[in-house]
Amino acid sequence: MTTTQVVNPATEQVVTTLELVSAAETDAAIERAQRAGADWRAVAPGDRARLLRRFAEAVDANLEQLAQLEVANAGHTIGNARWEAGNVRDVLHFAAGIPERLLGNQIPVAGGVDITFHEPLGVVGVIVPWNFPMPIAAWGFGPALAAGNTVVLKPAELTPLTAIRLGELALEAGVPEGVFQVLPGKGSVVGRRFVTHPAVRKVVFTGSTEVGKEIMAGCARQVKRVTLELGGKSANIVFADADLERAAATAPYGVFDNAGQDCCARSRILVQRSVFDRFLELLEPAVRGVRVGDPSAESTEMGPLISAAHRARVASFVEPSTKVAFTGTQPDGPGFWYPPTVVLPDAPSDRVLTEEVFGPVVAVVPFEDEADAVRIANDTEYGLSGSIWTNNVGRALRVSRGVEAGNLSVNSHSSVRYWTPFGGFKQSGLGRELGPDAALAFTETKNVFIAT
Repeated sequence: MTTTQVVNPATEQVVTTLELVSAAETDAAIERAQRAGADWRAVAPGDRARLLRRFAEAVDANLEQLAQLEVANAGHTIGNARWEAGNVRDVLHFAAGIPERLLGNQIPVAGGVDITFHEPLGVVGVIVPWNFPMPIAAWGFGPALAAGNTVVLKPAELTPLTAIRLGELALEAGVPEGVFQVLPGKGSVVGRRFVTHPAVRKVVFTGSTEVGKEIMAGCARQVKRVTLELGGKSANIVFADADLERAAATAPYGVFDNAGQDCCARSRILVQRSVFDRFLELLEPAVRGVRVGDPSAESTEMGPLISAAHRARVASFVEPSTKVAFTGTQPDGPGFWYPPTVVLPDAPSDRVLTEEVFGPVVAVVPFEDEADAVRIANDTEYGLSGSIWTNNVGRALRVSRGVEAGNLSVNSHSSVRYWTPFGGFKQSGLGRELGPDAALAFTETKNVFIAT
């Protein structure tokens, strides 16, 4: 039997010790999911919708408990954690509208009738990262269940507690045994079995681009479907005609939210050269004002990093030669803290500009004009998110079309809404989650011709 200790990153105290699922137990869970699939896909659309609504209501009734679990397990601020639990509820309510609306087509043909159906894939394996354990889990299991699939879900080893509780709430809400199972375990054991087991017909993975490539290669051996949501190196582009005060005041929250442990983090701020110095003057008090501390306190805006190992990795990006413009605060004492940090890179090849830091470090660089801004923004293997600050509508549209990223915001830093699509360009991923078409990613289109 293998166990793991779950540690509170704000206190370094052990929250609980969990048994990890073995390869044999993973196989047994996948087989249970496969057996449950025949009955689940046969549940009437209205009844499947009702069960998903009941699941959403169970999450809502336990919202505070889920949020407190995430504070203790992941170090998320209580405000963020409540939003995340609410997002699970909202994704489930949205998914509950899908079963009765999974519409096919009638296509005009000669000599008969041609119709299409969206058939469920079967068993779906969902592999969840540690940075947003609740919402990212729901983005996978919500539409997958709605489309008639069964789900086996592997939470991250560091942050399994909310996923385990969601699995319990699904059963309490009446979701049948075997339809949604949570399997805490190692990626090298459980995640790998999702990739290699022939009964798992799709893998949904959120995490690093490096691991995503391995999963994609493994799934290719069985022509297994994948959705991949991977890394990011998003740009926050500030033009001279923007509301500089607002752009500077909000920039820290576009990158330091969740201590920068966000694939959408705007970790490169590109500022038009004519306002570069003024923007830095405005940015400094905004960064120093970010309230870093006890994540359970209502006023806290940024908590700790997830682990000591991750803190060391983040710190490695700020080398002795790195030009640090200014930093924010961090608490003393235990906890995996790192202060909000603003750096001024010397060259486009600096690691802090080319690699995903996944922590509260942001690089600020100047650009000359619109074309230069788009060129710099696109000078990365990633393409997940980004922001554009300008009061010129034409420029906003031109730059939005020019930047190679899946999710852009103009005069804001909002990337994710459960009713709009989410996903990346280039090495930031493959496929789209959320939005009106989310369930179609968990189906195959079947065409049927009936001769008349």
